[in-house]
Amino acid sequence: MKRLFILVVLAILVGLDLLAQQKQWSLRECCDYAVEHNISVKQQENQLRQRELQLETAKSQRLPDLNASAGQNFSFGRGLTAQNTYTNTNTSSTSLSLGTSVPLFTGFQIPNQIKLNRLNLDAAMQNLEKAKNDIRMQVAQAYVQILYNMEMADVARRQIDIDSMQVVRLQAMVDNGKASGAQLSQQEATLAQSRLTATQADNNLQLAYLSLTQLLELPTPDGFSVVRPTIQKIQMTQNTLMSPDAIYAEALAIKPEVQSAQLAVSAAERNVDIAKAGNYPTLSLSGGMGTNYYTTSGFKSDGLGKQLKNNFSQYIGLNLNVPIFNRYQTRNSIRSAQIDQQNQLLQLDNTKKTLYKEIQQVYYNAIAADAKCKSSEQASRSAHDAFTLMQAKYENGKANITEFNESKNNYLRAESDLVQARYEQLYQQALILFYRGQELKF
Repeated sequence: MKRLFILVVLAILVGLDLLAQQKQWSLRECCDYAVEHNISVKQQENQLRQRELQLETAKSQRLPDLNASAGQNFSFGRGLTAQNTYTNTNTSSTSLSLGTSVPLFTGFQIPNQIKLNRLNLDAAMQNLEKAKNDIRMQVAQAYVQILYNMEMADVARRQIDIDSMQVVRLQAMVDNGKASGAQLSQQEATLAQSRLTATQADNNLQLAYLSLTQLLELPTPDGFSVVRPTIQKIQMTQNTLMSPDAIYAEALAIKPEVQSAQLAVSAAERNVDIAKAGNYPTLSLSGGMGTNYYTTSGFKSDGLGKQLKNNFSQYIGLNLNVPIFNRYQTRNSIRSAQIDQQNQLLQLDNTKKTLYKEIQQVYYNAIAADAKCKSSEQASRSAHDAFTLMQAKYENGKANITEFNESKNNYLRAESDLVQARYEQLYQQALILFYRGQELKF
């Protein structure tokens, strides 16, 4: 019965897995799934939990500590007695103590340490968001590659349809004695080449599926498919598209890598303050209580309970530690923290410049993609019209098969260029929106 139950559970899990792979995945579903299962994202989540624990530890430094101790000692051989004489004695002593201390002033080290760990926690949150954005970008790129390869596979199949019809037409003409066998063989070779192109396009599509499923951490691309959006013309001209400076201004306020770099600068400032705490005196309050039990061979001693009661003591005290000279450790720690602060400022500046360069690149790629798309649309229309005329001439015997195939190849090449231009335009527009903090979607 137990074995049957396990088999049923396994069958259900396998069925759910197959069902998940048979559905069509949208870009948003792919991004969400990748973010949930990506190893790098999970590592950043663990880093975030580590920062939370470090902040909790820093806050706990304000609390008093509490320590208990117990000791048992035995002494043998010659020793000094109460009569100031030496004799061979055996002694034993038992001690019990309980003590606590609380920091009163640490040169502002504890509050600055708390601020530092809070900044580190905020930076870890931003790093986690950046890791999510990175995997979303990779998924979007792989998703677009699938869509592009799907279109290219369709173009290749249309080429097979055209060549197949011409083979059938030439076969009929050969049977009627109106065409030569050489012409038929040439067209059959063209059809075979088209089928090879289609096979290569299908292979490219499968590899694109494999790349995306690997990003999603799926075990296999079998049964995996994506939602195929309708490609519509996207108007993106230099007059309507936001300038790089405007996009950059929006990105500065929202991009996690910039926020993380800014938090790192603030954290470096706190490190300088923590290092300066070494110049201040520290003050702590301590207190405790203890007792002991003592016996000596050859001498009568009170019982355990009586000694523990009579020897019970308490203490309370203030401890002040004033630094005078510590071999330049504090001075060098401050200088090292200041150097790190300068490096973090440079890193922030470098992060901003890198972001601006990326936005510039995407902006001009978007402009180029829009121009390429318009040119490709015109070229495709012209190539289609030219192929339609050439096909009519060929069917009426006014053009040879070489001219027909050349015109057909020009048309299909123009179609391929148009497909590539459209998806490039779509992807660049998505990147523009992504840098502006909007969701990646097609």
